[in-house]
Amino acid sequence: MNYIGSKYSLIGFLVQAIKNFTKFKSFEDKEFCDIFSGTSVVGMEFKKRGCKVIANDIQYYSYVLAKHYIENNCKIQDKYSKEFNELKGKEGFIFQNYCMGSGSERNYFLDINGKKCDEIRERIENLKVRNLIKEKEYYFYLASLINSIDKYANTASVYGAFLKHIKKSAQKELIFECLPIIIGKNKGKAYNEDANLLIKKIKGDILYLDPPYNSRQYSANYHILETVTKNDNPEIKGKTGLRVDNIKSKWCSKRTVKEVFEDLVKNSKFKYIFLSYNNEGLMSFDEIEQILGKYGKYKLYSQEYKRFRADKAHLRNHKADKTIEYLHCLEKK
Repeated sequence: MNYIGSKYSLIGFLVQAIKNFTKFKSFEDKEFCDIFSGTSVVGMEFKKRGCKVIANDIQYYSYVLAKHYIENNCKIQDKYSKEFNELKGKEGFIFQNYCMGSGSERNYFLDINGKKCDEIRERIENLKVRNLIKEKEYYFYLASLINSIDKYANTASVYGAFLKHIKKSAQKELIFECLPIIIGKNKGKAYNEDANLLIKKIKGDILYLDPPYNSRQYSANYHILETVTKNDNPEIKGKTGLRVDNIKSKWCSKRTVKEVFEDLVKNSKFKYIFLSYNNEGLMSFDEIEQILGKYGKYKLYSQEYKRFRADKAHLRNHKADKTIEYLHCLEKK
């Protein structure tokens, strides 16, 4: 998935910096928590390296991805993807609200892809209700569905808006593809909770923080994936069909971000804390250093990388093609 804030291109930098700071020769059997897990890219990497991974995200679609990537830890026989790809589709919630053919005036998907998404989602739920698939298979197929449908979305990578004309990748008919299964030494655990509440209930060796950096709410940027996974036919509003119950994160507000950041650090029962944050974030470099410095030994690593683009350059507050990713490190007292 093309995801805001994805650390896919920075994995090597993160692993090396964490290894240098902790002086761990191996991550095997270390307890690693990715408390803003997103697409689980970082959690997957540390699962591969033998960690016991905790993954958490308040967004349900991210939880679904973590249930598959982090908790599933054995081979799963695919019995249904062929059937899913043979479905003709039905006029369900996604078609009715996010496809032009329904009269919704929203151009997120081709009509056929909205219909196929609706029928595949219904079929996955029916298999679960009838006990034809186990929990691990349910999340395997559900995670695979949102990963598949995302490839055919008529957006500039996020769902805060749709494109006026159907782009090339969105013109193709949806093909359901199963996600890989990550087999690690240790099975992980996924949570769907507020990070500042969960932190009071967990402990371990390494806490990795990759919170929102700016005022863009993830709940708005990925609202359709949230609806597909929840399958709850929510009340929606506006030109883009946003969920009325969109979560408003305190991490996306300059007024509250320092408070929730320090609260999380203070309540953490992890020896090492790492914060990914870039030079375009709501908190300044000095503010972060000042907060972390209260709680132990602090160090900083940095890496330049190509910034995520989901809009037009002249509309951005930050117009640079590259940005600097900072990894703020704390060894807690």
